[in-house]
Amino acid sequence: MSALWPTASRFELILFRTLLYVGAIALAAAALAWLHAPMAAMWVLIAGLAALVAYHATYLARLHHWAALPRQRELPFGFGSWGHAFDRINRHMRQDTNERAETSAELERLHAAVDLLPDGLVVLDRFDHVQWSNRSAQDLHGIFGTRRPIDHFVRQPEFLAYLRDGDFSRSVTMALPSTPGHRFALKIVPTDDAYRLLVTRDITETSRLEQMRRDFVANVSHEIRTPLTVVAGFVETLLDMELPAEERRRCLEMVQKQTATMQRLVEDLLTLATLESASLPPEHTGVPLEPLLQAVVADVRALSAGRHPIALQIESDAGLRGTPAELDSAVRNLLTNAVRYTPDGGTITVTWRVVDGEGVLSVRDTGIGIAAEHLPRLTERFYRVDRGRSRDTGGTGLGLAIVKHVAQRHHARLEIESRVGYGSTFALRFPSARVANAASLKAAAERPEDESSDAGDPAQPLTA
Repeated sequence: MSALWPTASRFELILFRTLLYVGAIALAAAALAWLHAPMAAMWVLIAGLAALVAYHATYLARLHHWAALPRQRELPFGFGSWGHAFDRINRHMRQDTNERAETSAELERLHAAVDLLPDGLVVLDRFDHVQWSNRSAQDLHGIFGTRRPIDHFVRQPEFLAYLRDGDFSRSVTMALPSTPGHRFALKIVPTDDAYRLLVTRDITETSRLEQMRRDFVANVSHEIRTPLTVVAGFVETLLDMELPAEERRRCLEMVQKQTATMQRLVEDLLTLATLESASLPPEHTGVPLEPLLQAVVADVRALSAGRHPIALQIESDAGLRGTPAELDSAVRNLLTNAVRYTPDGGTITVTWRVVDGEGVLSVRDTGIGIAAEHLPRLTERFYRVDRGRSRDTGGTGLGLAIVKHVAQRHHARLEIESRVGYGSTFALRFPSARVANAASLKAAAERPEDESSDAGDPAQPLTA
């Protein structure tokens, strides 16, 4: 039949077949009536129409029965026109099932990806009831299930006030009982009239860095203010008063001393900035330690001016792989601190040795020592055990911070041992990968200059 009407729609074909069936019954009834059998014609007509009605009623009942629970019942099987209808419904059902499976798989992948986010995400309805939450939000706020108000889980007064005010252009910062010691920023992001999104973000590190920045600016300002005040005072005195030559010289010496302090502070700040911004030291460039240590010790002996016996003990001919300027700066800072905090007559010992494959560079003194409660904070910028003594000795409070950065860049550990009244030992412990044996140092020394330059130009020692 479709071959007769190739462009006809399925509905037109079904209608044509129905009309053809009714026409055949009517034609049979008319033929019987023409043969003078009216009763037979009437019964043929009644039976044919009854069969047509029963056919459609049966399949309508089956369709109604299936439509009541379409996902739990099988689609009926039909003949004729109903067979075509059921086939089309079946195709749509298969297509819908496939689309639902694809959508479900996509949602599962999306949920799995969202669950991996460190930020907590909670979908709220317009009544602030939880509709959905990711794993981070469940862990942070203890959320379970849905349809519960968010204030059942987040009960901090700051958040309740934030939720009540309705000003979601800002976020609210608070601590959560589930994660002590951390700070979180909670922000509600409206999406539409029906839903909004609560985002919980860990800002502990950001807060710490911001606090460090504020402390750094405050410390730098404080460190510079003191020498500037002294310089300004003496300059004003020299301008306003006629002083004897000896007194004028003393004032100028104080100005020079404070100016040198500010210069050292600026140089140390530049050194720290260089260490933080530069790339990691190369691991293939060997640095002989004996000549480096001898040069530093000679300079520090001049600084001590004979007040401290300074011994150098080289127990290994191995060197280190890294940057000579940074290693020089670290040793120079440790030795300078030892001179500043060791009374006259106290001894200072610099030792280089290899222990179990690790390189150990230590500076030991018999100075005043450091109390145990100060040791964890010694490498903080501008941290001083005794501020007055540090300024008197010309320290900037950045020396050990520089040492710590050099150690980190060379994958080393800074170990500090100290007892009040007995002295201190500062040791840089380098991993075996950073220790260069004598053979590799000799090969590097014999390498042509153009080849060695590819490994990195050994910079001048960093100012300490």
